[in-house]
Parts: sequence; C-alpha cells; structure tokens
Amino acid sequence: MIETGGSGRLWLLSGPDSSYALHLTERDELLHLHWGRRIALGDAEALAAEQPCGQRSFGPPSGPRAEFPAGCAAGAPPAALAVRSRHAGGAEWCFEEYEIAAEPDPAAGQELRLHFHDSRHHLDLTLHYRMRRGSDVVERWTTTTRVAGGPGGRLELLRADAACWTLPHRDDWRMSRLHGRWGGESRLERAPLPAGDQLLGGGSGSAGQRHLPWFALDAGDAGEEHGEVWTAALAWSGPWRITVSRLPDGQVRATGGAGGEGAAPLELEPGASFTSPVFAALWSDGGFGAASRAWHAHQLDHVVPGAWELRPVACYGGARGPRGAGADGGTSAGPAEDADTVDAADAEGPYDPYPDPYGTSRRGFPGQGELARRAAAMGVELYVVDDGPPGARLGDRAASGDAGPAVGDAPDGLKPLSDEVHALGMRFGVRIAPETVSPDADLVRTRPEWIVRPPDGGAGTGGRLLLDLARPDVRDHLAGAVGALLHSAPVDHLVWDLDAHPAAADGAEASAPGAGWGARTAGLYALLDRVRAEHPGLTVESCASGTRVDLGILARTDRLGTSDNTDPLDRLPIQHGFGQLHPARVMATLVTGGPAPGLNHRRSSLRFRFVSAMAGALGIGADLLELGPEERAEAASWIALYRAVRPVVQFGQLYRLRPPGGGGLTAVQYVRGPETAVLAWLPAQGFGTPVPPLRLRGLDRGARYRDVTTGVVQRGAVLAERGLRTTLSGDLDAAVFHLRRI
Repeated sequence: MIETGGSGRLWLLSGPDSSYALHLTERDELLHLHWGRRIALGDAEALAAEQPCGQRSFGPPSGPRAEFPAGCAAGAPPAALAVRSRHAGGAEWCFEEYEIAAEPDPAAGQELRLHFHDSRHHLDLTLHYRMRRGSDVVERWTTTTRVAGGPGGRLELLRADAACWTLPHRDDWRMSRLHGRWGGESRLERAPLPAGDQLLGGGSGSAGQRHLPWFALDAGDAGEEHGEVWTAALAWSGPWRITVSRLPDGQVRATGGAGGEGAAPLELEPGASFTSPVFAALWSDGGFGAASRAWHAHQLDHVVPGAWELRPVACYGGARGPRGAGADGGTSAGPAEDADTVDAADAEGPYDPYPDPYGTSRRGFPGQGELARRAAAMGVELYVVDDGPPGARLGDRAASGDAGPAVGDAPDGLKPLSDEVHALGMRFGVRIAPETVSPDADLVRTRPEWIVRPPDGGAGTGGRLLLDLARPDVRDHLAGAVGALLHSAPVDHLVWDLDAHPAAADGAEASAPGAGWGARTAGLYALLDRVRAEHPGLTVESCASGTRVDLGILARTDRLGTSDNTDPLDRLPIQHGFGQLHPARVMATLVTGGPAPGLNHRRSSLRFRFVSAMAGALGIGADLLELGPEERAEAASWIALYRAVRPVVQFGQLYRLRPPGGGGLTAVQYVRGPETAVLAWLPAQGFGTPVPPLRLRGLDRGARYRDVTTGVVQRGAVLAERGLRTTLSGDLDAAVFHLRRI
C-alpha cells in the first residue's frame, strides 16, 4: 500500500509489518524518514515536521538523510549517482512530478515513481519504488535518461545505482554476508561492521562464487528468532557492486547496482536511458529466521515463475553431470576468480557419468533406455540428457576438433528417447550450453564478431568461448537453435548450462567502454524471457557452477545450481547460506556416488547423502549402472520419503534449529499447515557425548503430533520445550522426521 501525505510531498509504503517513508521538502530535497516497524501516515508526517534538514539530497553525498545522494563527480561515498561531462559545476536537480501506477496484476501492488530533472546536464532521473501485496519487501530501481535535444558533448555515467538504503541510528552494527569460492560457495559470515566502506562484489562481479549480492545488518543483538534485521539483495547476475558504509557520524548506508569496480564509464547518447537492476530489501523484528522466511515467501509469491508447482525428482542420467567435484548438474565453469581456487580439471573424480545416447558410449554403457527404466523404477519424475558431448553441443555442431555424437543428431533425433521417457511416466529434460562454443566450431570462424574474447586473447575457461549475448543477432541465432531443439521432440525441461566461467566475459566487458555494466547479462535475460514466452509450459534450470545465484536469474528460472560440490557434508554450510535468502524450492541438490568426487573423496552412506540433498529440490547424479539392486531399493525408499515430505520442504516455512559447524548436531525444520518435516545430521560424535534433542519451532503447543513413520504421538509443547529426540549416533548419521498434527 502506498499513501501520500504532506500536501502531496510525502510517501509512505507499507506492508503487513513494516513501513518505508520519504519526504520531499519545499526546496526539492528528497529525505529519508523511516524504514522499520509499520507506522501510520500521521507518524510519517510528524517525522517530516520535526526533523528539518538543510542538506541538498542531490548534491554532497554526506547529507545525513539524503534518500538518493547524487553528484556530478565520483564524490565521497556513498554517492549513488555520478556523472561526468564538459559542464563544470554541480548538478541542478529539481523535482518535476510523481505518479502512483497500479500493476496489471493486483497481487503485484503499486509502483511509486518520482521524476527529477538536472538542467545542467540535461538528465532525467526516475526513482522507482514498489511493494507487492502481502510482502514487506521494498523493491527499488532507477532510470537515468539523457534528454534529447540538449547540448552536445560527451556525457558519461560513472555510477548509477539502484538505491541507497539508509538505516536508523543504533549504538552498534553487525553485518552478515555470503562469500566463498568455487566448491565452497554461499558460506555465511557474521562480523561487526567497521568504520568506512565495505565493498561486496569484486572479482569478476558475477553473482555467486566470491560473494552473493545480499547482506543483512543488525545492531549486534539479533538472533535466529529475535531482534531487528535489515537485509537487501540485488537482482542481477552480471557485474555488480554493493557498498555498505559506516560514516563518521555513525550513520549506516548501503548503495548498490550494476557495474563492478573498475568498469569503464557508460556513455549516454542523447535520448538514451540506463535502467538499473532492482535492489530489494526488507525489515524484520523476528531475527534472521523471520527475515529468511519473508524473503522465501516473497520469491514464491512474486519472483519465481510457477513457484507453487512442486519440483520433480530429477535424474541426470544422460546429462553432463557432476564432473570433477560433482555438480547440481555442474560443469567446468569452476575455474575461479581467486588464485587459491581449484581447477575443475584437477578435481576430476573417479567416475564419469556421461553415458552416451543410444548405446554409443566410449565405455560401453548401455543405452539411455536402460538408464531411464532404472530411474523410473526408483521413483524419478524427470529424466535429463545432454544435448551432446563437448564439441557437438548446441551451437558448435560442425566443430572439427571434437568427436562424439549428440543426442539431437541421433538418427531420429530426440523424439524416440523422449517418447520412451514419457511412456515410463517421467518428464523429459535436455541440458544445453547455448552461451558457449568450442574454439574449433565453424561459428568461431564464420562469425568471429560474435565471440567474447578474454582480455588475454586465450581460449577461455573450460576450453569454451562465450558468445556475446549483448548482440541481438546472437540472441536471434540462439533462440532459433533452442527453438529447433524444442520442436524436434517433446521437451519439458531445459538445464541452461554455463560451461565457461563468466569472469572471461566480465573481464572483457570491464575493458570496453560502458560494457562492464552488464550488457551481456541484460541480453541473457532477454533471451531467457523470449525462450519461455515462445515455449509455454517449459521449465528452466540455471546451472552455472555456483555463479548466477540471485533474484534476477530466479525471475526467469525454476531452480538454481548452487555449487559444483556435492559432498554431502560440505553441502550443509552451503545450503545454510543459500537459505538465508532463497527458498528450498529453488535449490538444486544432488545425490552422487559414494566417494564424493573431486574435492574430499569422503565416503558416506546413501542415507547421509540423501538426507543432505532432501533439503532442496532433489536430484540424482549417481551412475545408476553402478548401483546394485540393494542400493537401488534403498534409493527408491529415500525418494519415496522425499516425495512424501516434499510439499513441506519446498513450500513450508524454514526454521534453522541448529546451524552447521563444529562437527555437532545440525538440523532444519519446515512447517506447512498441520505438517512439519525435520532433517537432522550428525557429522561426528566424540567422547560418547549424548546428542541433544531438537527443540522444534512453529508448532501449535496445545496440539498433538503423530510421527508419520512410527506412529508415536507427542505434544506440541513437549516438542518445543524438551525437544525431539533423534537417536542419531556415530559419524555421518542422518534422519528425517515427518510429523502431522492430529
């Protein structure tokens, strides 16, 4: 809901529990008033009346309450807008008008647009604000336009952020962030916020491995289920930057947008515009757990396409599965941004889950039909194959330097296999890597201008070259190629694979004027939107080795690959970090072979591997031909259990009962209506120390709950106070508990 007060110069955006208020003074100073617990319009008007400010909001970025600090140069941080031109002096911003637009879908809520004009540089700036119905998430973005017909000369955007978030005064601050490297992504770090600027992003700038474009701030006293938390996330998969600043007066601000550090300026021609990605944020007074649940509900209601459809159990039996470290369908995009990153080629595992189609495997594997039949017998619902081995994939069919057949080039194409998979009661999926080509592909020779060359002029990571998706002709070509594949046979699901690290493209973009602001990412979004629009009902899974984990890609895909690392113990902290922002419904998780390939070679039971992977959208990446009858029967029982608790896991509210770390008991709980599911893991037990019970949350204390498996009945208050006894013991033990309210 958006309310207007203060003679039409004050705006209050309110969700179920929080409000965001801003005020425009008579001198066109746009001031931040409030972000926190829900207030009334009269409260906002009182705040505007009692706190006058003499600082220009579009000027020196040190103004204590400037809603969107802007300047004509890269002034002191945190400037959110900075331009450079031949015109000397500061910007001359004035307010023009506001509008409140209703979205076509009532659930989408309303959008507030504030229009400003800089007469010195002939720039128009629109600040966009939106709160979706039933959500406390504030979505903000900006549009900067160079007015046509103004004076000539070069005008460059040095910085054009999506938003500046101003936090209230507190005695102290603590910041939470998600960081990592290839094979160890999304790890949560929580530490006091020091004075000065804290930069998130860096490296290649792509959302994922080194930093996820998310942060949370609290006064140092918030816990999992109590305390105020302010948290924000950038919806962008390309080069990005978030700066969290603790100013000398104690004020805390956060700015962010497209364009990594070091990106060349973006030149705006007359009539041209730049629209930032969305920077979304929310406030919660229920601790980090409530903040995560609010994020999850917002994404399921307003971001993820078809979010309330259950994700099927997938088997990547004929797909380019977990090479090296094993993947959520991961590939060789693992070469990193850091010197200490493991190269995927050096992490090659002890098995190769690449059974070729129609019995043409180099290792003599049977055909896909046998693999599909085994998968169906185990309860798998989606069977995914690769569109071809490297060198014969979509886009480089005539690659002279590579060998091996492609599924799509089999005698009758994909249709016979698709028909067989559908006859077995499963959906049919294909993994493609449309953004890359082999260096020996004919396309490289015939269309060299389509290729994004790394700054060093090399062949790119993983032996693949990236196509320039910023070009409309490249997108047309790929949309046609993907369309031909989808029309050749009934295909229900695409795994959209990025088998080269985006750092190659980001590095090239950063060195080109204006390109480092993410033109390739905008092109990727346009291509995905087009493919989905032209093929209704198609689901898409993003697989990029832990990169592209953000709200922007989620608006176009159904599931995300979070890491190439499928070691079930390593996955616990990765999944813990991922769940700070994203729901289990979109987290691709994979059960792979006994020794976790590549990184640790750790052996674990099928039980531990399955329970670890049941915390998301379950997939099978183990070679089904290497599983004996007993293992297949056990796997089938775990799949059946997952399917029973899946609605609770994928759509329920998440409670992190005990975080991973230290080798002790860790557990998560999901609650949906009368049902609850608990996943518990015991990495190690020492000195005979008893395993503590798990105190459950979100239950009706006065109700009774029956264990669906054992039939044991317990009272809600007992489960909340004494806790649930798990009977876990030893090392690498795990269990699932499915409770239903009587």
